[in-house]
Amino acid sequence: MTDKVKDISAIVPQSEYDALIGRIDNLWTQAKNRAVEAVNTELLDANWQTGQYIVEFEQKGQIRAEYGKFLITRLAKDLTVRRGRGFSRSNLIYMRKFYLCFPKSETVSHLLTWSHYFELLKCEDSMEMQFYFQEAINQKWKVRELKRQIKSSLFQRLALSTDKKGVLALAHKGHPIQTPEDIIHDPFVLEFTGLEQKKRYKESDLEKALLDNMEKFLLELGRGFAFYGRQYVMPIGGRQFKVDLVFYNCILKCYVLIDLKRDEISHGDIGQMNLYLNYFKNEVCMPDDNPPIGIVLGSRRDEVLMEYALEGITNQLFVARYQLYLPKKEELQAQLDKVLNETQNE
Repeated sequence: MTDKVKDISAIVPQSEYDALIGRIDNLWTQAKNRAVEAVNTELLDANWQTGQYIVEFEQKGQIRAEYGKFLITRLAKDLTVRRGRGFSRSNLIYMRKFYLCFPKSETVSHLLTWSHYFELLKCEDSMEMQFYFQEAINQKWKVRELKRQIKSSLFQRLALSTDKKGVLALAHKGHPIQTPEDIIHDPFVLEFTGLEQKKRYKESDLEKALLDNMEKFLLELGRGFAFYGRQYVMPIGGRQFKVDLVFYNCILKCYVLIDLKRDEISHGDIGQMNLYLNYFKNEVCMPDDNPPIGIVLGSRRDEVLMEYALEGITNQLFVARYQLYLPKKEELQAQLDKVLNETQNE
């Protein structure tokens, strides 16, 4: 008599069988994750030790910089013959730099991969590298997300909005979200929309582009943001008003309203956002929610006009600029260096 597969539900309850499947599935998922983590740990340690060996060999032999280049080249050829791929001159240079930038092995975080460190080591400024190191850990950035934030000069943009003490805090602790001001970038960089700066586009085009690239937009906004809705309708006084984008920030525990402006932000835009915030406070927010935050996001703003328009407003209302192209890092760094130097000379 041939064996036939019987319906398991005739022997044991389906819920018990599902629990068995779930336990085995979780077991192998965890085992796979631990294996990946173990491989990453060993790879990072080997890269760090390789850099250590090279530096100690150079110091012991008192090899000067020009001869150090020949050493790396020779090592790359010989190690490639012995070990195969992974020992190019470029990789060895970065392994050496890895050790020099993290001379204490305990400061190397195994929460990041070698690909993360490869991008971090490209930063020329130590404070900048330390900032991205902390943020990559805190925000669990993937490598492509780290690359984008470095390319968009996030450190310089945030640093220019604070003082020297704030810059040092950014470098050592990253960018914690503790106050509404912490979520404001100047400017927000929206290069991922694909819209051209000089080409005429509508506000609806910008909104659609942000929705189509929501993952990247959330990355630019920062930690704790969850998308809530678009063109949110607010019935007020027999009329219907709509705010372009609504988010909820899980860290600040509040709604964040964003109104998009194609051109320069006007004083009327401020009053309109203030209306939206008052509606949300009274009609949408729950008792345990903090007051909502409003951001009017435009391509330009007049600082004096905005100063007068915002005076006396008690709601958490901010105006911010956006740009559709990546900023020039050299220009931002020059501005930052100037600020730091001026502070130091005071």
